Amino acid sequence: MLRGLALRVIRFRRLILFAAVAFLVGGAALSLDLHRHLSIGGFWAGTDESTRAEAEFGDTLPNGPHNLILLVRNDSGADSPAAVAAGQRLTEELADEPALSSVTSYWATGSTELRSADAKTGLVLARIEGDEDQRKEALLPLYDRYHGTHDGVSIRFAGQPAVEREVTERSGEDLQRLEMLSTPVVAVLLLLIFGSIVASLLPLVIGLTAIVGTLVTLRVLTVFTPVSVYSLNIATALSLGLAIDYGLFMVTRYREELDKGLPPVAAVANTIATAGRTVLFSALVVALSLSALLVFPLYYLRSFAYSGIAVVGFAALSALVLLPAVLVVLGTRVDKLDVRAGVAKLFRRKAKPAGRLSTVGTGGWHRLASFVMRRPLPLATGAILFLLVLGGPFLQAKFALPDETNLPSTSESAQVTALLREEFPALGADAMYIVSPDEQLSPEATTAYATRVSRVDGVVLVNSAAGVFADGKLLAPPNPLSATQFTATKASWLSVALSGPPQGEVATAAAEQVRALPESRGLLVGGVAAHLVDTKATLASHLPWALLVVAVSTLLVLFLFTGSVLIPVKAVVLNLLSLTATFGAAVWIFQQGNLSWLVGDFQVSGTVELTTIIMLFAIAFGLSMDYEVFLLSRIKEEYDRTGDNTAAVAVGLQRTGKLITYAAMIFVVVMLAFATSTLGILKLVGIGLGLAVFMDATLVRAVLVPAVMRLAGRANWWAPRWLRRVHDRVGLREDETGPEQTRQLSLVGGGRS
Repeated sequence: MLRGLALRVIRFRRLILFAAVAFLVGGAALSLDLHRHLSIGGFWAGTDESTRAEAEFGDTLPNGPHNLILLVRNDSGADSPAAVAAGQRLTEELADEPALSSVTSYWATGSTELRSADAKTGLVLARIEGDEDQRKEALLPLYDRYHGTHDGVSIRFAGQPAVEREVTERSGEDLQRLEMLSTPVVAVLLLLIFGSIVASLLPLVIGLTAIVGTLVTLRVLTVFTPVSVYSLNIATALSLGLAIDYGLFMVTRYREELDKGLPPVAAVANTIATAGRTVLFSALVVALSLSALLVFPLYYLRSFAYSGIAVVGFAALSALVLLPAVLVVLGTRVDKLDVRAGVAKLFRRKAKPAGRLSTVGTGGWHRLASFVMRRPLPLATGAILFLLVLGGPFLQAKFALPDETNLPSTSESAQVTALLREEFPALGADAMYIVSPDEQLSPEATTAYATRVSRVDGVVLVNSAAGVFADGKLLAPPNPLSATQFTATKASWLSVALSGPPQGEVATAAAEQVRALPESRGLLVGGVAAHLVDTKATLASHLPWALLVVAVSTLLVLFLFTGSVLIPVKAVVLNLLSLTATFGAAVWIFQQGNLSWLVGDFQVSGTVELTTIIMLFAIAFGLSMDYEVFLLSRIKEEYDRTGDNTAAVAVGLQRTGKLITYAAMIFVVVMLAFATSTLGILKLVGIGLGLAVFMDATLVRAVLVPAVMRLAGRANWWAPRWLRRVHDRVGLREDETGPEQTRQLSLVGGGRS
């Protein structure tokens, strides 16, 4: 199959290059407006009870809980003539805005709960209906019109829509920063690695094709399904990472084939048949790992599957088709503009051939593998214990969903939210709400139910059409606005204030207890705490299926790749072990607040974002398997040639150790650029993936893999006879180019040699 592909690539190389240029230009134009079509939410499932409760507001219940807050401040006081006039005018203007409902304010009610302790700030409360994207679009014109200083008062925005607007804005800025910081560093590293300007540009051919193809894919998907705004940032980083991996492997193998004396067309054919096979299996493993995210009914996670699979697909296609076509055209000019030769000439020294590998049986990686395999048991034990210690903090993990703590403490939304919690504690009343979707509760039923809910541990008070309740008692009778606010023709709802943070243990426990009440049957409990409870349950119910997809697909593909039963199992176990350091670091840094001086400004909330941890697992596992396939390809190639397991492991590590290190080094650089993000989620991704790749490329590949394979010996390559027959029939093989094939390829390639 791959030999036939090589023949077609060589024959149609110019057509391939022309089609690639047309695709890049057209794809870039098509995806120019992608960012404004991406969505900000996706952290809970549409079938969750809390999501269904929120969906009732709007048509069924026109006056729902407020989610937009405007802080109006006048240094002369909220009751000064200028502030009163501005506050009343602002309240009236907002009430006329078609995007807003439930508009009220300090100046409309006179409630001191809506005035700060220093009496200089008053609040305007409102609600924007719809999902995250509808709220974001509705807020933008409001923000432009009202934010800032007007008529002697300063106006700042808070609430979930304000947080969503700022996250979207910062996400785009972070993507630009990522590109500006990482691109020049990656270019310099590639030049140092390859030694030749021409060769160093070749991985960028793959990266550019992968990112443009992914942008086009995401743009098309936005027509049919929501796609998370974060997926664009991750796709950019992943495209660079895989482009470097595949580019290093393909170009290095091509140089090796040229060193054997093969003409360029035959060298390209051998490269596709050998390194191309590895790239194909690597892409398949990574794509299958990412496909596990499709199991979850959260479009935040599914978006990473969409973007990740698109990146992998286009990167593999580019590495197998476009890059070989470029290599055929370049021929032996791949090492043109050799920087190392120029530097050596300047200092009158003999330059080493750019990018060449050491002789078999020599080199630092061969010596390292031999050293490890002389002491496999103690070194493997030490490495495993070290990884388990690094993963220890994950045992204290506490999870949450994204909120304003995703923003830096210096952001307006974060500062305003902190001020609200300090000076306006009554606004916590909407941490949870209870909806009766099918009928309006009678005054008697509302009184009985509100009384019962107010006795639940963690419930501070219950506000309803029947009045305000706390500790099983009526605190305040209903006012004339209560009936309008909490009831509709065929529905009603109650607002519940909870103790502590909205996603704290007390709040989530209270949400679960309220749902467990017999009187809650047929009612929908929603709000921040309920969203967290539901998302945890949804992820827990789907996680076994996702793990099954990852495990079964990985075991199957690696078996087809190696023909072994033990090696795929070993790969899965070691990769899971290497991820413990990532999860431990996520908790130790972002939940417990360590290394904030190094990582940068982020808010320590005592929790770690739940859905991103799952996304990190899928991507990091896929990247680990990417390196695993690169290493196994050379080990198996040598084992098939010699039948010596120990020598094969040492030679395989010698042949790939440098490449894996280079690829990991560049990917870690990209992830460090991610860590400069102003968003906590992207910081977590950068640190998590960077650490995962670092551990995998060093401790796992350099110590654990050779140690475990030495302990297993020839059992590494064992498989039952019936599975052997399956592999013989289905598994892909490499074959060398013989003299007759070389002659035919030269004819197809126009006689170039």
